[in-house]
Amino acid sequence: MTVILFDLDGTLIDSTEAIVESFGAAFDAFGQTAPSRERIVSMIGAPLEKMFTALGVAESEAARYVAAYKTHYKKISTQKTRLLPGAEEAVCRAASFARLGVVTTKTGLYSRILLEHLGLMAHFETLVGSEDVTHHKPHPEPVFKALARMGVQKGDIWLVGDTPMDVEAAINAKISPFAVTCGYASAETLEKAAPNIASDALEAVLAIEKRKSLL
Repeated sequence: MTVILFDLDGTLIDSTEAIVESFGAAFDAFGQTAPSRERIVSMIGAPLEKMFTALGVAESEAARYVAAYKTHYKKISTQKTRLLPGAEEAVCRAASFARLGVVTTKTGLYSRILLEHLGLMAHFETLVGSEDVTHHKPHPEPVFKALARMGVQKGDIWLVGDTPMDVEAAINAKISPFAVTCGYASAETLEKAAPNIASDALEAVLAIEKRKSLL
């Protein structure tokens, strides 16, 4: 049995504009100047609370900023999110030989809305979002949660993602990581962390399929 778990941002979708704009709206809601686009983008992939505190928001205020962010993000996310090149083909190809799930630090509710809007949600058996776990990637809990929902205990299991956090989560969960360079981490950074590297999700899926055929 082959199982492929996908990260979302930087792996299958590009919601950079929606994320940056929503951070701006959250800071504006409290009369604060938003950090630079570069600082925000450099942190994409981490949970929102951690992003806000890293950007200077007090821990006691982070939940309020997250709520303001989500209010704005909900309004614009479908209009300002697109599939990355090859992502649709990657998911469809993967579904032809593997069982699929999503493991993301995005809010699960909005992730499902996005994937339904983009026409891909039907390919996934489960989606684990930020509200579904206590510990986020690189902790293995999100991976374990997805596999438990799928009734999977062992097999040929992969996590495809674009950050060292994804790679570490896979390793911590004792499954195989596949890093893609189409997202938010540099190829150099990923090469230091991951044993398997691809330019995008489609290349990763094709490589996994090839390995499966050789087993």
